Amino acid sequence: MQVSALHTYPVKGCRRVDHERVMVEPWGLSGDRRWMVVGPDGAEIIQREVTRLAMLRAVPVAGGLELSFPGSAPLLVSEPTPDPVVHTTLWKRQYSATAAGPEADALLSKELERDVRLVWMDDPATRRPVAAEYARPTDRLSYADDHPLLLTNQSSLAQLNDWIALSSGTAGSGEGSLPMARFRPNVVFEGAAAFAEDAWIGRRLRMGSVEFRAVKACSRCVVTTIDQETGVRGKEPLRTLARYRRFDQQLLFGTLLIPDSVGELAIGDSVEVI
Repeated sequence: MQVSALHTYPVKGCRRVDHERVMVEPWGLSGDRRWMVVGPDGAEIIQREVTRLAMLRAVPVAGGLELSFPGSAPLLVSEPTPDPVVHTTLWKRQYSATAAGPEADALLSKELERDVRLVWMDDPATRRPVAAEYARPTDRLSYADDHPLLLTNQSSLAQLNDWIALSSGTAGSGEGSLPMARFRPNVVFEGAAAFAEDAWIGRRLRMGSVEFRAVKACSRCVVTTIDQETGVRGKEPLRTLARYRRFDQQLLFGTLLIPDSVGELAIGDSVEVI
C-alpha cells in the first residue's frame, strides 16, 4: 500500500491544495485549516451552509495566503500579528483567534454575499484540543471538524462508484462517478481492498516515517454532495452510502487519524498497519 495523493485546505471549507510532499505536524498536515471564515458573531461559516466556499482558492505563500475566487484578482493576506485577538466559535465551543484584516474581510464578504471575517489560528499547540473520547489530553487540531487528518482509500471510492452506477441504472440520481475530492481527504492511499480501512480502527499506521492512530471512521455529511469544482449540490454519495455504508445511523467513508510523530509525508510513501 502507498500514499497516492496529499491535500490541505488552508481556509476551512475552501478548495483543496495538492501536494507532492508535506510536513506532518502534531495537529495535522502543515497549513491545513489554520484559517476560518466567521460571521459577525464569530460563529463558523462552513461549506455545508455556504457552498460558494468551495470556489475559494487559498494558496499558501511565504508569510500568508493568496486568496481568490473565479474571476477575481488575487489578494495577498499576511499572517496577522497576535493582535487583535477575536473570539470565535466552532461547533458551539469558543476559541481565540487573530483577525486577518479588513481587505480579506471585504473580499470574502463580497464573494460570499454576507458579512464575514477571516481569522487565523495563531498557535494550534494551545488553541483547540481533540475531543477526549477518541484522544489523549495532549492531542491538538486546527479548524478541522473532529480530528487532525482524514485518510481515504482509492479502492473504497471505486467500490462506491460501482454502487452508484448500479443505483443509477434503477432509481439512482444519474450523477455518475464521483471524484475523491468530494470527501475532502488529507491523505489518499492505494493498494488495499475496498474498505480494508474498516479493520484498522483502534490500530496504528505508519506512512513513510510518520506514525498515526486510526481512531474512528468518518461520518459523512451533506458537504460530500457538493461538487468541489462548481459548488453545485446533488444527492450522491449520501443516497448510496445510506444503502451500503450505514452503521449506527451514520454514513461512513474514510478514517480519522491522529499523528503520533512528526515528519515529511510524500506521494509514494508506504502505508503499513503496525
